[in-house]
Amino acid sequence: MEKVYVLGHRNPDFDSVCSAYAYAKLKNMIDPQKKYIPVRCGHLPKSMKKVFAELGVEPPEYIRDVFPKVSDVYLTSSTVIDADAPLNMVAASYKATNPSVIPVFEKDRFYGLLSVDDITSWAMEELSRKGKISDIPRVRDIMRPEEEPVEASEMFEEAKRKLSSSKKRGLAVMENGNFVGFVTRRCFLKSPKNNVILMDHNEAKQSVKGIETANVVEIIDHHRLDSVKTELPIFIDAEPVGSTCTIVFRKYIQEGITPDTASAKMLLAGIVSDTLILRSPTTTPVDVASANRLAAIIGEDLKEIGLRMFSCMEGLKNRAPKEAVESDFKTYSEKNLKIGIGQCECTTLEDVEDYRAEYIEALEDIRKRQELDWAVLMITDVLREHSVLLSTDFVAGSHLPYSLISDHVYDMPGVMSRKKQLLPEILHAIAEG
Repeated sequence: MEKVYVLGHRNPDFDSVCSAYAYAKLKNMIDPQKKYIPVRCGHLPKSMKKVFAELGVEPPEYIRDVFPKVSDVYLTSSTVIDADAPLNMVAASYKATNPSVIPVFEKDRFYGLLSVDDITSWAMEELSRKGKISDIPRVRDIMRPEEEPVEASEMFEEAKRKLSSSKKRGLAVMENGNFVGFVTRRCFLKSPKNNVILMDHNEAKQSVKGIETANVVEIIDHHRLDSVKTELPIFIDAEPVGSTCTIVFRKYIQEGITPDTASAKMLLAGIVSDTLILRSPTTTPVDVASANRLAAIIGEDLKEIGLRMFSCMEGLKNRAPKEAVESDFKTYSEKNLKIGIGQCECTTLEDVEDYRAEYIEALEDIRKRQELDWAVLMITDVLREHSVLLSTDFVAGSHLPYSLISDHVYDMPGVMSRKKQLLPEILHAIAEG
Protein backbone atom coordinates (compact mmCIF):
# COMPACT_ATOMS: atom_id res chain seq x y z
CA MET A 1 0.00 0.00 0.00
CA GLU A 2 1.34 3.42 -0.96
CA LYS A 3 2.45 5.45 2.07
CA VAL A 4 1.86 9.17 2.60
CA TYR A 5 3.55 10.97 5.48
CA VAL A 6 1.46 13.71 7.09
CA LEU A 7 3.76 16.14 8.89
CA GLY A 8 4.02 19.58 10.41
CA HIS A 9 6.92 21.99 10.50
CA ARG A 10 10.25 21.76 12.29
CA ASN A 11 10.21 22.81 15.97
CA PRO A 12 6.72 21.31 16.29
CA ASP A 13 3.94 23.09 18.15
CA PHE A 14 0.51 21.75 19.10
CA ASP A 15 -1.18 22.96 15.93
CA SER A 16 1.28 21.24 13.60
CA VAL A 17 1.42 17.97 15.55
CA CYS A 18 -2.29 17.74 16.35
CA SER A 19 -3.45 18.66 12.83
CA ALA A 20 -1.14 16.00 11.35
CA TYR A 21 -2.54 13.39 13.75
CA ALA A 22 -6.19 14.17 13.04
CA TYR A 23 -5.83 14.71 9.29
CA ALA A 24 -4.00 11.41 8.82
CA LYS A 25 -6.83 9.64 10.64
CA LEU A 26 -9.43 11.33 8.43
CA LYS A 27 -7.54 10.55 5.21
CA ASN A 28 -7.25 6.88 6.17
CA MET A 29 -11.04 6.76 6.49
CA ILE A 30 -11.86 8.49 3.19
CA ASP A 31 -8.97 7.10 1.11
CA PRO A 32 -8.34 3.44 2.08
CA GLN A 33 -6.19 2.89 -1.04
CA LYS A 34 -3.27 4.61 0.70
CA LYS A 35 -1.76 4.49 4.16
CA TYR A 36 -1.51 7.94 5.75
CA ILE A 37 1.08 8.10 8.52
CA PRO A 38 1.19 11.07 10.93
CA VAL A 39 4.76 12.00 11.88
CA ARG A 40 6.64 14.94 13.37
CA CYS A 41 10.03 16.25 12.28
CA GLY A 42 11.20 17.67 15.59
CA HIS A 43 11.47 16.69 19.24
CA LEU A 44 8.72 17.62 21.70
CA PRO A 45 9.48 19.80 24.74
CA LYS A 46 8.57 18.42 28.16
CA SER A 47 5.49 20.62 28.43
CA MET A 48 4.01 19.20 25.21
CA LYS A 49 4.71 15.64 26.31
CA LYS A 50 2.95 16.42 29.57
CA VAL A 51 -0.13 17.74 27.75
CA PHE A 52 -0.31 14.69 25.49
CA ALA A 53 -0.08 12.45 28.55
CA GLU A 54 -2.90 14.51 30.10
CA LEU A 55 -4.97 14.03 26.94
CA GLY A 56 -4.22 10.31 26.93
CA VAL A 57 -3.10 10.45 23.29
CA GLU A 58 0.18 9.17 21.86
CA PRO A 59 1.76 11.88 19.66
CA PRO A 60 2.97 11.01 16.14
CA GLU A 61 6.34 9.32 15.80
CA TYR A 62 9.48 11.32 15.05
CA ILE A 63 11.22 11.13 11.68
CA ARG A 64 14.57 12.74 11.02
CA ASP A 65 14.09 13.33 7.28
CA VAL A 66 12.30 12.16 4.13
CA PHE A 67 15.36 11.47 2.04
CA PRO A 68 14.98 8.22 0.03
CA LYS A 69 16.52 5.32 1.88
CA VAL A 70 17.37 1.67 1.40
CA SER A 71 14.14 0.79 3.21
CA ASP A 72 12.24 2.32 0.28
CA VAL A 73 13.76 0.02 -2.34
CA TYR A 74 15.10 -3.22 -0.84
CA LEU A 75 13.78 -6.57 -1.99
CA THR A 76 12.69 -9.64 -0.07
CA SER A 77 12.62 -13.23 -1.25
CA SER A 78 10.29 -16.10 -0.50
CA THR A 79 13.14 -18.38 -1.54
CA VAL A 80 15.83 -19.09 1.04
CA ILE A 81 18.30 -21.93 1.21
CA ASP A 82 20.46 -23.54 3.86
CA ALA A 83 24.21 -23.12 3.60
CA ASP A 84 24.70 -26.91 3.76
CA ALA A 85 22.15 -27.69 1.06
CA PRO A 86 23.50 -29.22 -2.18
CA LEU A 87 23.73 -26.76 -5.04
CA ASN A 88 21.25 -28.66 -7.21
CA MET A 89 18.49 -27.62 -4.76
CA VAL A 90 18.94 -24.11 -6.11
CA ALA A 91 18.15 -25.13 -9.69
CA ALA A 92 14.37 -25.20 -9.27
CA SER A 93 14.40 -21.66 -7.82
CA TYR A 94 16.43 -20.33 -10.70
CA LYS A 95 14.15 -21.92 -13.25
CA ALA A 96 11.04 -20.43 -11.59
CA THR A 97 12.19 -16.89 -10.72
CA ASN A 98 15.64 -16.36 -12.24
CA PRO A 99 16.88 -14.42 -9.17
CA SER A 100 20.20 -12.59 -9.23
CA VAL A 101 20.78 -13.46 -5.56
CA ILE A 102 19.27 -15.87 -3.04
CA PRO A 103 19.48 -15.44 0.77
CA VAL A 104 21.41 -18.24 2.45
CA PHE A 105 20.96 -19.17 6.11
CA GLU A 106 22.91 -21.30 8.54
CA LYS A 107 20.04 -22.74 10.52
CA ASP A 108 18.24 -19.55 11.64
CA ARG A 109 21.20 -17.20 11.22
CA PHE A 110 21.78 -15.22 8.03
CA TYR A 111 24.89 -16.55 6.29
CA GLY A 112 25.14 -14.54 3.07
CA LEU A 113 23.83 -14.01 -0.45
CA LEU A 114 24.34 -16.63 -3.13
CA SER A 115 24.60 -14.94 -6.51
CA VAL A 116 24.40 -16.23 -10.05
CA ASP A 117 28.03 -15.12 -10.38
CA ASP A 118 29.03 -17.53 -7.59
CA ILE A 119 27.42 -20.39 -9.48
CA THR A 120 28.85 -19.37 -12.85
CA SER A 121 32.35 -18.94 -11.42
CA TRP A 122 32.25 -22.39 -9.81
CA ALA A 123 30.85 -24.03 -12.96
CA MET A 124 33.48 -22.46 -15.22
CA GLU A 125 36.26 -23.53 -12.88
CA GLU A 126 34.98 -27.11 -12.78
CA LEU A 127 34.74 -27.25 -16.57
CA SER A 128 38.22 -25.80 -17.05
CA ARG A 129 39.74 -28.32 -14.63
CA LYS A 130 37.73 -31.46 -15.34
CA GLY A 131 35.92 -30.79 -18.59
CA LYS A 132 32.69 -31.73 -16.88
CA ILE A 133 30.67 -31.21 -13.70
CA SER A 134 30.66 -34.32 -11.62
CA ASP A 135 30.46 -33.56 -7.90
CA ILE A 136 27.69 -31.31 -6.55
CA PRO A 137 29.06 -29.04 -3.79
CA ARG A 138 27.29 -27.55 -0.82
CA VAL A 139 26.04 -23.99 -1.28
CA ARG A 140 28.51 -22.61 1.26
CA ASP A 141 31.44 -24.11 -0.64
CA ILE A 142 30.97 -21.97 -3.72
CA MET A 143 30.00 -18.68 -2.09
CA ARG A 144 32.53 -15.90 -2.29
CA PRO A 145 33.22 -13.83 0.85
CA GLU A 146 30.28 -11.65 1.83
CA GLU A 147 30.73 -7.88 1.62
CA GLU A 148 29.63 -5.43 4.30
CA PRO A 149 25.82 -5.15 4.34
CA VAL A 150 23.89 -1.89 4.18
CA GLU A 151 21.39 -0.70 6.77
CA ALA A 152 17.71 -0.28 5.96
CA SER A 153 17.97 3.30 7.29
CA GLU A 154 20.95 4.11 5.05
CA MET A 155 20.60 6.87 2.47
CA PHE A 156 19.66 5.71 -1.03
CA GLU A 157 22.60 7.49 -2.69
CA GLU A 158 25.17 6.15 -0.21
CA ALA A 159 23.98 2.56 -0.65
CA LYS A 160 23.97 3.03 -4.43
CA ARG A 161 27.59 4.18 -4.26
CA LYS A 162 28.57 1.15 -2.17
CA LEU A 163 26.99 -1.31 -4.57
CA SER A 164 28.37 0.40 -7.68
CA SER A 165 31.89 0.06 -6.27
CA SER A 166 31.30 -3.58 -5.35
CA LYS A 167 31.89 -6.64 -7.52
CA LYS A 168 28.78 -8.22 -6.04
CA ARG A 169 25.38 -8.31 -7.71
CA GLY A 170 23.66 -7.55 -4.42
CA LEU A 171 24.22 -6.54 -0.82
CA ALA A 172 22.39 -7.74 2.27
CA VAL A 173 20.13 -5.26 4.09
CA MET A 174 20.12 -5.30 7.89
CA GLU A 175 17.87 -3.67 10.46
CA ASN A 176 18.61 -3.79 14.19
CA GLY A 177 21.16 -6.51 13.51
CA ASN A 178 18.70 -8.71 11.62
CA PHE A 179 18.60 -9.59 7.92
CA VAL A 180 15.50 -8.05 6.29
CA GLY A 181 16.26 -8.23 2.56
CA PHE A 182 18.74 -7.30 -0.12
CA VAL A 183 19.43 -4.71 -2.80
CA THR A 184 20.58 -5.35 -6.36
CA ARG A 185 21.62 -2.90 -9.04
CA ARG A 186 18.12 -2.61 -10.43
CA CYS A 187 16.95 -1.25 -7.06
CA PHE A 188 18.92 1.92 -7.81
CA LEU A 189 17.80 2.61 -11.36
CA LYS A 190 15.49 5.39 -10.15
CA SER A 191 15.48 7.30 -6.89
CA PRO A 192 12.14 6.92 -5.07
CA LYS A 193 10.15 9.87 -3.70
CA ASN A 194 8.34 9.86 -0.38
CA ASN A 195 4.80 11.24 -0.54
CA VAL A 196 4.10 13.96 2.02
CA ILE A 197 1.28 16.25 3.11
CA LEU A 198 2.46 19.51 4.69
CA MET A 199 0.47 20.65 7.71
CA ASP A 200 0.64 24.13 9.28
CA HIS A 201 3.39 25.28 6.90
CA ASN A 202 4.16 25.50 3.21
CA GLU A 203 7.75 26.78 3.02
CA ALA A 204 10.61 24.39 2.35
CA LYS A 205 12.88 26.04 4.92
CA GLN A 206 10.34 25.28 7.65
CA SER A 207 9.77 21.69 6.57
CA VAL A 208 11.38 18.34 7.23
CA LYS A 209 14.90 17.70 5.98
CA GLY A 210 14.89 16.22 2.49
CA ILE A 211 11.61 17.86 1.47
CA GLU A 212 13.25 18.78 -1.86
CA THR A 213 13.46 15.06 -2.69
CA ALA A 214 9.85 14.31 -1.72
CA ASN A 215 6.57 14.38 -3.60
CA VAL A 216 4.34 16.96 -1.90
CA VAL A 217 0.73 15.92 -2.57
CA GLU A 218 -1.23 18.34 -0.35
CA ILE A 219 -0.78 21.46 1.78
CA ILE A 220 -3.13 22.35 4.66
CA ASP A 221 -2.14 25.65 6.25
CA HIS A 222 -3.20 29.01 7.72
CA HIS A 223 -0.05 31.02 7.00
CA ARG A 224 1.09 33.18 4.10
CA LEU A 225 2.02 31.24 0.97
CA ASP A 226 5.66 30.91 -0.01
CA SER A 227 5.20 27.34 -1.07
CA VAL A 228 7.55 24.53 -1.99
CA LYS A 229 7.75 23.83 -5.71
CA THR A 230 5.84 20.82 -7.02
CA GLU A 231 6.06 18.93 -10.29
CA LEU A 232 2.28 18.58 -10.66
CA PRO A 233 -0.77 20.56 -9.49
CA ILE A 234 -1.69 19.65 -5.91
CA PHE A 235 -4.54 20.26 -3.49
CA ILE A 236 -3.95 23.30 -1.22
CA ASP A 237 -6.29 24.45 1.54
CA ALA A 238 -4.91 27.68 3.02
CA GLU A 239 -7.41 29.66 5.07
CA PRO A 240 -7.07 32.82 7.21
CA VAL A 241 -8.11 31.19 10.49
CA GLY A 242 -6.35 30.94 13.82
CA SER A 243 -5.38 27.28 13.61
CA THR A 244 -4.72 24.56 11.07
CA CYS A 245 -6.75 22.26 13.32
CA THR A 246 -9.79 24.42 12.56
CA ILE A 247 -9.35 23.66 8.86
CA VAL A 248 -8.98 19.94 9.57
CA PHE A 249 -12.13 19.91 11.71
CA ARG A 250 -14.06 21.59 8.87
CA LYS A 251 -12.89 18.78 6.59
CA TYR A 252 -14.37 16.23 9.02
CA ILE A 253 -17.65 18.14 8.82
CA GLN A 254 -17.51 18.27 5.00
CA GLU A 255 -17.08 14.49 4.92
CA GLY A 256 -19.95 13.99 7.37
CA ILE A 257 -17.61 12.36 9.91
CA THR A 258 -17.49 13.10 13.63
CA PRO A 259 -13.95 12.85 14.97
CA ASP A 260 -13.38 10.15 17.56
CA THR A 261 -12.52 11.26 21.09
CA ALA A 262 -8.75 11.13 20.59
CA SER A 263 -8.91 13.15 17.36
CA ALA A 264 -11.31 15.66 18.92
CA LYS A 265 -8.93 16.15 21.83
CA MET A 266 -6.00 16.70 19.48
CA LEU A 267 -7.91 19.14 17.28
CA LEU A 268 -9.10 21.13 20.27
CA ALA A 269 -5.59 21.21 21.76
CA GLY A 270 -4.26 22.64 18.50
CA ILE A 271 -6.93 25.35 18.33
CA VAL A 272 -6.63 26.30 22.00
CA SER A 273 -2.86 26.50 21.77
CA ASP A 274 -2.58 28.46 18.51
CA THR A 275 -5.32 30.94 19.43
CA LEU A 276 -4.14 31.25 23.05
CA ILE A 277 -7.48 30.00 24.41
CA LEU A 278 -9.33 31.97 21.69
CA ARG A 279 -7.81 35.28 22.89
CA SER A 280 -5.31 35.88 20.09
CA PRO A 281 -6.16 38.51 17.43
CA THR A 282 -5.80 35.71 14.87
CA THR A 283 -8.89 34.01 16.30
CA THR A 284 -11.89 33.96 13.95
CA PRO A 285 -15.55 33.06 14.55
CA VAL A 286 -14.83 29.79 12.74
CA ASP A 287 -12.18 28.94 15.35
CA VAL A 288 -14.57 29.75 18.18
CA ALA A 289 -17.37 27.66 16.71
CA SER A 290 -15.02 24.75 15.99
CA ALA A 291 -13.53 24.81 19.48
CA ASN A 292 -16.96 24.80 21.12
CA ARG A 293 -18.19 21.90 18.98
CA LEU A 294 -15.04 19.89 19.76
CA ALA A 295 -15.40 20.60 23.49
CA ALA A 296 -18.98 19.30 23.25
CA ILE A 297 -17.75 16.09 21.54
CA ILE A 298 -15.25 15.56 24.35
CA GLY A 299 -17.78 16.56 27.01
CA GLU A 300 -15.53 19.05 28.81
CA ASP A 301 -15.50 22.79 29.47
CA LEU A 302 -13.47 24.67 26.84
CA LYS A 303 -11.91 27.20 29.22
CA GLU A 304 -10.96 24.51 31.73
CA ILE A 305 -9.24 22.51 28.99
CA GLY A 306 -7.25 25.57 27.94
CA LEU A 307 -6.19 26.49 31.45
CA ARG A 308 -5.20 22.89 32.14
CA MET A 309 -3.08 22.82 28.98
CA PHE A 310 -1.23 26.03 29.72
CA SER A 311 -0.72 25.08 33.37
CA CYS A 312 1.40 22.18 32.08
CA MET A 313 3.88 24.65 30.62
CA GLU A 314 7.34 24.58 32.06
CA GLY A 315 8.48 28.01 33.28
CA LEU A 316 11.09 29.64 31.05
CA LYS A 317 13.36 30.00 34.05
CA ASN A 318 13.64 26.21 34.21
CA ARG A 319 14.13 25.59 30.48
CA ALA A 320 17.33 25.56 28.48
CA PRO A 321 17.37 29.01 26.80
CA LYS A 322 18.51 27.73 23.40
CA GLU A 323 15.82 25.04 23.34
CA ALA A 324 13.11 27.47 24.43
CA VAL A 325 14.04 30.17 21.90
CA GLU A 326 14.23 27.70 18.99
CA SER A 327 11.02 25.86 19.94
CA ASP A 328 8.91 28.26 17.85
CA PHE A 329 11.35 30.41 15.88
CA LYS A 330 10.61 31.69 12.39
CA THR A 331 12.73 33.72 9.99
CA TYR A 332 11.62 36.47 7.64
CA SER A 333 13.34 38.51 4.93
CA GLU A 334 12.75 42.23 4.38
CA LYS A 335 14.85 44.76 2.47
CA ASN A 336 17.80 42.36 2.24
CA LEU A 337 17.64 41.82 6.00
CA LYS A 338 17.01 38.51 7.77
CA ILE A 339 14.99 38.66 10.96
CA GLY A 340 14.26 35.84 13.39
CA ILE A 341 11.19 35.99 15.63
CA GLY A 342 10.53 33.44 18.35
CA GLN A 343 7.56 33.13 20.67
CA CYS A 344 7.09 31.34 23.97
CA GLU A 345 3.94 31.17 26.09
CA CYS A 346 3.96 31.27 29.87
CA THR A 347 1.61 31.91 32.77
CA THR A 348 3.59 34.74 34.41
CA LEU A 349 5.99 37.49 33.40
CA GLU A 350 7.06 38.29 36.94
CA ASP A 351 10.26 36.25 36.71
CA VAL A 352 11.56 37.60 33.36
CA GLU A 353 14.45 39.43 35.04
CA ASP A 354 15.63 36.13 36.53
CA TYR A 355 16.38 34.64 33.09
CA ARG A 356 16.59 37.72 30.83
CA ALA A 357 20.39 37.74 30.45
CA GLU A 358 20.65 34.03 29.59
CA TYR A 359 17.88 34.24 27.00
CA ILE A 360 19.33 37.32 25.32
CA GLU A 361 22.68 35.53 25.14
CA ALA A 362 20.94 32.53 23.52
CA LEU A 363 19.20 34.89 21.08
CA GLU A 364 22.51 36.44 20.07
CA ASP A 365 24.05 33.00 19.59
CA ILE A 366 21.15 31.94 17.34
CA ARG A 367 21.41 35.21 15.42
CA LYS A 368 25.08 34.53 14.66
CA ARG A 369 24.58 30.87 13.77
CA GLN A 370 21.71 31.58 11.41
CA GLU A 371 23.40 34.70 10.02
CA LEU A 372 20.48 36.94 10.97
CA ASP A 373 20.53 40.71 11.23
CA TRP A 374 18.07 40.84 14.11
CA ALA A 375 16.64 38.25 16.51
CA VAL A 376 13.80 38.78 18.97
CA LEU A 377 11.79 36.59 21.35
CA MET A 378 8.19 37.40 22.28
CA ILE A 379 7.23 35.97 25.68
CA THR A 380 3.46 35.92 26.13
CA ASP A 381 1.49 35.61 29.36
CA VAL A 382 -1.55 33.79 28.01
CA LEU A 383 -3.75 34.33 31.04
CA ARG A 384 -3.15 38.10 31.37
CA GLU A 385 -2.87 38.86 27.62
CA HIS A 386 0.47 40.60 28.02
CA SER A 387 3.87 40.09 26.39
CA VAL A 388 7.46 41.25 26.66
CA LEU A 389 10.00 41.29 23.87
CA LEU A 390 13.65 40.30 24.24
CA SER A 391 15.85 41.69 21.49
CA THR A 392 19.40 41.56 20.23
CA ASP A 393 21.10 44.84 19.34
CA PHE A 394 19.76 46.34 16.12
CA VAL A 395 19.29 49.94 15.07
CA ALA A 396 15.64 49.46 14.07
CA GLY A 397 14.79 48.48 17.63
CA SER A 398 14.57 52.15 18.56
CA HIS A 399 11.58 52.51 16.21
CA LEU A 400 9.46 49.85 17.92
CA PRO A 401 6.31 51.30 19.53
CA TYR A 402 6.99 49.56 22.85
CA SER A 403 8.44 50.87 26.12
CA LEU A 404 11.98 49.76 26.97
CA ILE A 405 11.63 48.46 30.53
CA SER A 406 15.19 47.15 30.93
CA ASP A 407 18.23 46.41 28.82
CA HIS A 408 17.05 44.63 25.63
CA VAL A 409 13.52 44.13 27.06
CA TYR A 410 10.36 45.84 25.73
CA ASP A 411 6.92 45.90 27.36
CA MET A 412 4.02 44.84 25.08
CA PRO A 413 0.64 45.09 26.89
CA GLY A 414 -2.19 43.51 24.92
CA VAL A 415 0.13 41.99 22.30
CA MET A 416 -0.36 38.25 21.81
CA SER A 417 0.09 37.51 18.10
CA ARG A 418 3.45 37.35 16.38
CA LYS A 419 1.84 37.26 12.95
CA LYS A 420 -0.81 39.99 13.30
CA GLN A 421 0.67 42.30 15.93
CA LEU A 422 4.45 41.95 16.26
CA LEU A 423 5.58 41.21 12.70
CA PRO A 424 3.93 44.32 11.19
CA GLU A 425 5.66 46.49 13.82
CA ILE A 426 9.00 44.81 13.14
CA LEU A 427 8.64 45.49 9.41
CA HIS A 428 7.57 49.08 10.07
CA ALA A 429 10.60 49.63 12.34
CA ILE A 430 12.90 48.33 9.61
CA ALA A 431 11.31 50.67 7.08
CA GLU A 432 11.77 53.60 9.48
CA GLY A 433 15.36 52.63 10.21
